[in-house]
Amino acid sequence: MNTTTADTTTTTTGPVTLKTALLLDAAITGANGLAYVACAAVLDSLLGPSPTHFVLIGAFLVACSVILGVTGTRRPIPRGWATFAAEVNVAWAIGSVAVVGFGWFDLTTTGQVWTLMQAALVAVFATLQLTALRRTR
Repeated sequence: MNTTTADTTTTTTGPVTLKTALLLDAAITGANGLAYVACAAVLDSLLGPSPTHFVLIGAFLVACSVILGVTGTRRPIPRGWATFAAEVNVAWAIGSVAVVGFGWFDLTTTGQVWTLMQAALVAVFATLQLTALRRTR
């Protein structure tokens, strides 16, 4: 007697939830901020701006990551805070492109590429957050 079994396991990939978008943003933003603070002394020669800039930007990013994390763990997620997070991400992405486009902060070529890559990632976070906000009306 032969027994045949069918694999009934299905994988469903649905849209990213607002919670996931906020918490992923919090984790990556926090890690980036901590790296900026911890490595400020060596990043200036690689990317361009002074160590003070990296410490200040890093501290800002760590503060943002805390706000993102707290917002993402609330039940229900406060729409106002989630919207604000997405808007800050949009502003950050546009600002990053402006920094490169207008030549602010004397970025090295590597610094320009890094800044534009970050702008793209931040724009992805903003898109995920705004899309999730629209779905949860």
